[in-house]
Amino acid sequence: MRLHWHRRDLRVADNLALAAVDDETVPVFVFDGDVLDNGAPPRVAFMLDALRSLRESYRERGSDLVVAHGDPVSVIPDLADDFDADLVTWGKDYSGLARERDTAVRQALADAGVDRVAVHDAVHHEPGSITTNAGDPYKVFTYFSKKWHDRPKADPTEPPAADDLADVSGDSLPTLADLGFDDPEADVPPAGTEVARGLLTDFCGGDIYRYGERRDYPADDCTSHLSPHLKYGTIGIREVYEETEAAKLDADGEDERESVFEFQDQLAWREFYTQVLWDKPGVVTQNYKEYEHPIRWNDDPEGLQAWKDGETGYPIVDAGMRQLREEAYMHNRVRMIVASFLTKDLLVDWRAGYDWFREKLVDHDTANDNGGWQWAASTGTDAQPYFRIFNPMTQGERFDPDAEYIRRYVPELEGVPAETIHSWHELDIGTRNMHAPDYPAPIVDHSERREEAIEMFETARGDD
Repeated sequence: MRLHWHRRDLRVADNLALAAVDDETVPVFVFDGDVLDNGAPPRVAFMLDALRSLRESYRERGSDLVVAHGDPVSVIPDLADDFDADLVTWGKDYSGLARERDTAVRQALADAGVDRVAVHDAVHHEPGSITTNAGDPYKVFTYFSKKWHDRPKADPTEPPAADDLADVSGDSLPTLADLGFDDPEADVPPAGTEVARGLLTDFCGGDIYRYGERRDYPADDCTSHLSPHLKYGTIGIREVYEETEAAKLDADGEDERESVFEFQDQLAWREFYTQVLWDKPGVVTQNYKEYEHPIRWNDDPEGLQAWKDGETGYPIVDAGMRQLREEAYMHNRVRMIVASFLTKDLLVDWRAGYDWFREKLVDHDTANDNGGWQWAASTGTDAQPYFRIFNPMTQGERFDPDAEYIRRYVPELEGVPAETIHSWHELDIGTRNMHAPDYPAPIVDHSERREEAIEMFETARGDD
């Protein structure tokens, strides 16, 4: 008998750890207080829905998901004893806190005389396996990406047969309130493997062929929306890659094949940032890039609140921040714009933005979000150079030229011509009041703040 401890692998198919051992298996999930302390309503709501789907998958096979609460260091050995299991398996996690937890669980199981097998599963290539010739982790994505694309990818695995699963029953799943969370402010998308597969099938049947050309245009969102499913593992990364390879074979011409490749490159980015976190777990709270002097971030609670509320007077920024509140999601191009605005226009520490995303995003992933924020803040590896600063008005005009996305989330600008929206920062107060009296004027001057941001970083660098 063995236990399989589910964490970020809330599925039965394409689960390498679940398929690793040919033995009668008891599936378990532990509501870990330390993990929940870092949770937020959108993510926990999505996770609970994913667990309901996972439980149904097991019940269809004559088994069930055993649910427990507490510290896995004590709970997992206790469950192994309850079910007389001589082995516990799980999929590896790569954050510093997760690795510390897993080391402690491994030791507790060893002390109890229970074998344990942690299996690489969440990404194609295990962190530390793609390195420079000197054996060091890559700091530049382009070099990492080339090797990532060149390496063969494993095939998906089959789900366990009913005969491989123990005849067990589990307690009811808790509610959000049971776990100490309020209902999400946003509409959280449904979870589960079938939902993820539906998204993948639809994407690979159409939008993946426009992805390379249109992925930066939020009004025409042709992205996959698989990010929360990859975060919680409701679908396996090998299954996703296999479907994209099939789409590449079905592509009509080189442009469509290149578009598929562009999407696969985003999967490589995901693994690049996972390796960064694995190599330097301190990046969760520390700058990856070292400066000679501390960066003198601006203490601006009013500006930070205006940014959170979508009331900055920069339409594309406000649209993104309001989408985040309404949907627990934000288009990736807009994520870059709002992150740049916070760190380079408001000069506010990237950690404040990272914390807000962690609270509001349903697809918050420590590695990806940290990598994205440090890229925008010019503090990360292979980051945006400090002197290349997004102009939020230019970004809006370029990637939302008809202001369709902006108007969708900023109703105060309903009926305002696109050219007026994109020149909002240049208008006098009378013109603004005539077009949209309830929408604010810009809270900062971008041109002035751009110069201040460059000066702030040059001071940190120790430039004369």
